Amino acid sequence: MLTPKERLNRVLNKEKTDRPPCICPGGMMNMVIAEIMEQEGITFPEAHMDALMMADLAAAVYETGCFENYGVPFCMTIEAEDFGAKVDMGTNIYEPHVVEYAIESVKEWKNASAISFHKGRGKVVIDAIKLLKAKGGDVPIIGNLTGPISTASSIMEPVVFYKELRKSNNEAHEFLEFVTAQLILFAKKQIEAGADIIAISDPSGTGEILGPKLFEEFVVKYINHIVEEMQKENIPTIVHICGQMKNVYPQVNRIKSDVLSFDSIVSISEARRNLGDRLLMGNVSTYAIEFADTKKISELTQKCVEDGSDIIAPACGLGMKSTLINVKAIRKALIKGEEAIHA
Repeated sequence: MLTPKERLNRVLNKEKTDRPPCICPGGMMNMVIAEIMEQEGITFPEAHMDALMMADLAAAVYETGCFENYGVPFCMTIEAEDFGAKVDMGTNIYEPHVVEYAIESVKEWKNASAISFHKGRGKVVIDAIKLLKAKGGDVPIIGNLTGPISTASSIMEPVVFYKELRKSNNEAHEFLEFVTAQLILFAKKQIEAGADIIAISDPSGTGEILGPKLFEEFVVKYINHIVEEMQKENIPTIVHICGQMKNVYPQVNRIKSDVLSFDSIVSISEARRNLGDRLLMGNVSTYAIEFADTKKISELTQKCVEDGSDIIAPACGLGMKSTLINVKAIRKALIKGEEAIHA
């Protein structure tokens, strides 16, 4: 019987394994649901700001049989907050979100703060990873980054940001260079704390908004800066991009991450046709996980496997009201499938 870390590592190394791993990285792809929080007596927003609570929730997701990894944090606002944006910490129902931007233009990027690793929620994440690392080595720990475009468009008003990618192109690149360098430092701090993998989620860096040219110029370039630095650390990377891929598959294929992850609007079979032997992750509909029955979730999971997904995961962050039985149905479907093969 393979441990979760052995199974995931075999897939990352493109080696044969008993079945696809079942993971949910964290960050944008938050795996915590209300039922687990009630079970553990831990609440949001407190768990966003307390390392022990954060680690305990991440561990509970694994220990209750949902996913085969630990993953922190549970939101996408940590980087933006450290860069100077103001954040509403949310509730048990909705996640933290930016309520006030740090700058008004890419030309003001020098006014943004650097990420702090000695205080605030950046430190909470690092300390939570250390606590998870102390639990032992059989469960992969996934650290998370909000991608460069999504971070930048959380520091300033997104519509203005997208316009200035063209209108103030030089300053936009300077801004993204600064943001990306800080993200790399944050990733390295997570690795030092014990993260085995870094997941980068960049939902605002979609080809549907940017088009192929700007997607290549900004998304591919700056995500690859991060990936290349992780490669120097011998740390695998997962990159999640939202939206349709039809117009940007050639550009997506130039992202150098070990794994590419897509939301449920993307057909895994189509992605497989366009991306060849790339490792693909996903993409069980989170709408179905929240609102469908376990039979439907099992069917969607098996379809992901049949269509060519190497790692099974929810397509996005879980809805807080998703039931535990539905979340667990994904992994159960994979285990049943493996048992049927060997029956």
